[in-house]
Amino acid sequence: MNGLITLLTDFGTADGYVGEVKGTLLTLAPGVTVVDIAHDLPAGDVAAACYVLGRVWRSFPPGTIHLAIVDPGVGSSRRALAAEAGGHGFVAPDNGLLSDVFAAAPERAVRLTVPAEASRTFHGRDVFAPAAARLASGGALADLGPAVRDPVRLKAPLLKVEAGDLVGEVVHVDRFGTLVTNLPREHVAAEGRVRVAGHDLPLKATFADVPQGEPVAFIGSGGTLEIAVRDGRADVVLGLSRGAEVRATARRG
Repeated sequence: MNGLITLLTDFGTADGYVGEVKGTLLTLAPGVTVVDIAHDLPAGDVAAACYVLGRVWRSFPPGTIHLAIVDPGVGSSRRALAAEAGGHGFVAPDNGLLSDVFAAAPERAVRLTVPAEASRTFHGRDVFAPAAARLASGGALADLGPAVRDPVRLKAPLLKVEAGDLVGEVVHVDRFGTLVTNLPREHVAAEGRVRVAGHDLPLKATFADVPQGEPVAFIGSGGTLEIAVRDGRADVVLGLSRGAEVRATARRG
């Protein structure tokens, strides 16, 4: 391991929960570097956390441990996981949060034991952080618990070709109100059109290619089609959210 631990939560920064998790990490694994990914995800929104982690993890060097805590089922019978995939380590609740990671790379996962003294409402500090610290200190995945063969996976978003169109859906809405879809760059026709909720949008290079207040489709930095409104919020202007169907002219050949 490389001494890096990333931290993604829905805890926000107004209380101190993030600080408690970081304190635990630094106490149990002195010298590690903890890198914040995000803490202002919508509370309990596992799908949003799944998207963000699935996009970010490969930006870090191999050997990084990713601690992800969006856990509306904390204290219930849901499993706690530690896993390895793509040369990285992961610690998270078994609620589908790791779906995009597991879709991108073969995984090995184990079930973490919940200590009797662990808080029923703060597994982030008392279960997940100690496991992440142990992995970051060179501990073996197999020593953390029994193997898990069937980790929970979120339902895969719609993606198909129909009548010359690539049909997908909005998989994430970012803080700017941009609608991020799962339509991959390599399958979207460069000279085509994008249709969503009765709107026929031009496919441009960036926001500045349309007048202020106008919606525009473009290939975003994550390599998929995105929809924005110049100097505005596409989710508000278009009245759309995650799960909305999006069609784009499919690339031929």
